[in-house]
Amino acid sequence: MSNPRDILIRPLITEKTTNMMQENKYTFIVPLKANKIEIRQAVEQIFKVKVLVVNTIRVMGKTKRMGKTQGKRPDYKKAIVKVAPGQSIEFFEGL
Repeated sequence: MSNPRDILIRPLITEKTTNMMQENKYTFIVPLKANKIEIRQAVEQIFKVKVLVVNTIRVMGKTKRMGKTQGKRPDYKKAIVKVAPGQSIEFFEGL
């Protein structure tokens, strides 16, 4: 995964992650195979900020039923990125 835009799939915007933005923490959905070093480099290249800490969480998809048939939502990985004080990611500022 050499392209940084392949690492960051999309931002995760919920009530909890919006409150975390006040602490300079931003949350992204990333591929399952992405590691912390790749995530750090992608955020620094795309948004031009200094990343202090990257935490990752692997979220298992839920099993869902529709009548007799049973399916499963896909697994995904979340990355919580903390940026340096005084810096922010402008993509989230419009929220």
